[in-house]
Amino acid sequence: MPTLSSLNTLDPSRFDTAPILKRLAAASRALAELKGVAASIPNQGILINALGLQEAKDSSEIENIVTTHDELFKDDVLPATFTNPAAKEVLRYRQALHLGYRLVRETGLITTNHIIQIQAELERNNAGFRKLPGTALKTGTGVTVYTPPQDPTDIIALMGELERFVNDGSEFDVDPLIRMALIHHQFESIHPFYDGNGRTGRILNVLYLVKEGLLDVPVLYLSRHIVRTKTEYYHLLQAVRDAGAWEEWVLYMLEAVEKTAGQTIQTVLAIKEALFDYKHRIREKYKFYSQDLINSLFMHPYSKIEFIERDLNVSRLTASKYLDALAAGGFLQKNKIGRSNYYINLALNQILQG
Repeated sequence: MPTLSSLNTLDPSRFDTAPILKRLAAASRALAELKGVAASIPNQGILINALGLQEAKDSSEIENIVTTHDELFKDDVLPATFTNPAAKEVLRYRQALHLGYRLVRETGLITTNHIIQIQAELERNNAGFRKLPGTALKTGTGVTVYTPPQDPTDIIALMGELERFVNDGSEFDVDPLIRMALIHHQFESIHPFYDGNGRTGRILNVLYLVKEGLLDVPVLYLSRHIVRTKTEYYHLLQAVRDAGAWEEWVLYMLEAVEKTAGQTIQTVLAIKEALFDYKHRIREKYKFYSQDLINSLFMHPYSKIEFIERDLNVSRLTASKYLDALAAGGFLQKNKIGRSNYYINLALNQILQG
């Protein structure tokens, strides 16, 4: 079985093929359009929260951690009341994505220490890189198809090389989108952790795009494409290991960027339209309208009294009156779990579940 080599041993010119350059141009255009559309939303936190949940849900589904939008949104709004293990695990993905985004914004880098922190947030442990052998990737029939590096010193060395590759583009002159594809494959092949390698690797994809300035906020959820093409994804990962089929892998990842950027643009535009619709109609109908209210309602698909209390700095009674009035007006749907009320933003919920 072939050993894992540094990415710098590849020849960058092999990616200068007509099919790759054509797909690269299309993916770059779609990503640039997404960056511009996302910037048109006044409060970027709305997109980070809403689309972060979507990415968390789809990325977790690849690992057979499956939950519904309703379960996920309920757990987000009433974590103490609603106890769904899969939903809680998905929400940890969003928290890990937020942590990684903050680290990239603060440092302009993606370091091995950052990656360890992201995985620790995701898995709720501090195990760090693998120190014991035994991890192997097998088919459904139990046949071993790939054994990642087993020696802890090899894992540390390979992750150190990958860190340099991520943060210094001078030695390997290719477009950042091609680099992202190579980085993702290398990370998944090193498989540095006991658990959470797939989800950590998919978080790194979007963080790398932010680091390179191709996105301002982490709103491209590639996992949706991977969920839909899961068999092809794993086949192409293995084809690189077995036959060095890097070109096919890069084409797949570029197509994933192009398609999910297009889908995300439509989602962002729909959120923007719903947000401005709520803004205008609530402003016309209710004296308690404020931009902080609109931001709060669109920050979470499901809201609750405490969110309005905190975001608008009003009393519990006032927050309750606001939400009940908006529910009576058809903007929200009031629901109850146990003794707790929650309020569904009907427009935003329809977009995210659509």
